[in-house]
Amino acid sequence: MKFKIALFSLLFALICAPTNAQEWAQKAVDDSPRHLEWATIKAGDRKVQAFVAYPEVSEKATAIVLIHEIYGHSDWVRLMADHLAEAGYLVVAPDLLSGMAPDGDGTDGFENVTDVRKAVSELPPEQVTSDLKATVAYAKSLPASNGKVVVAGFCWGGSQSFRFATNSNQIEAAFVYYGTAPEDKEALKRISVPVYGFYAENDARVNATLLETAEAMKELGKDFRMEIFANAGHGFMRAGEAPDANEGNEKARALGWQRTLELLNK
Repeated sequence: MKFKIALFSLLFALICAPTNAQEWAQKAVDDSPRHLEWATIKAGDRKVQAFVAYPEVSEKATAIVLIHEIYGHSDWVRLMADHLAEAGYLVVAPDLLSGMAPDGDGTDGFENVTDVRKAVSELPPEQVTSDLKATVAYAKSLPASNGKVVVAGFCWGGSQSFRFATNSNQIEAAFVYYGTAPEDKEALKRISVPVYGFYAENDARVNATLLETAEAMKELGKDFRMEIFANAGHGFMRAGEAPDANEGNEKARALGWQRTLELLNK
């Protein structure tokens, strides 16, 4: 009987576990000495929940709006926010699935990762833009902010970072981690800030778009700089930090992080 009860408890825990649970990332966030909090940002009729990480610095800091992967607002996104705060930046990471779950919650309100991926991929572009504009305005308004904001995104979020650069003149730069550019060349004309791309060698789906993107940005006189990291796969910034990271992803993550800080420090 005790065995059956224990087995049932285990199965129940697995069924009810959050879709974005990554224990190693969550533990690192829990152990952070920095001030971390949740904020509610008003975006039109929507209320967007955002994770905010504050740096321990004496002066006002540049803010980073961090856009999550297709996996939604995960433990790893919160960990990345904390990493950037440790480096001296004020980070606001919105859950763009806020209010979109069946129960009215955000990412954690979905039953499984498949549902999260589907919901993220179906988000209305206009809603995403509105949410991000509101998040940028919120980041600028924080007393700890120096008024400068950059956007950075991963995977789906990388594509949204690139797209947001075509829809906002309120940012200083866009960091695109293995995301694609908008196909509309007219949209690219509206970009007024540097776009920095970080890509993996073993990511044919995304890399197949890079030559066309680079040529279009050059033709339009836009500042687009990209780097492709050897022996890495799609998602290396997350996968390269995981306990089971392979050598290629781990090295690409280290180099990508170093390059990120170099560019931000400019």
